[in-house]
Amino acid sequence: MTTEEITTALLQMSKEEKQAFILETLPLLAKDVIHEPGFMMQLFPVLLGILKESGMELQQLLQFAGMMGAQQSKP
Repeated sequence: MTTEEITTALLQMSKEEKQAFILETLPLLAKDVIHEPGFMMQLFPVLLGILKESGMELQQLLQFAGMMGAQQSKP
């Protein structure tokens, strides 16, 4: 399958299917690429754009990240 065919198929999914796909596959996809030099600097603006479009403020994201970090540090 080409990336164009994959993209077309993904864009035809329902909102719920897209949400499930992103949540299930993003962690798996990221494992292979997050250690590439410069990739996170390419990904960060994309994530910020998604955040901006969602209406969530950066301060909310930082608070959420702080809560998640606190949860992960508990035994």
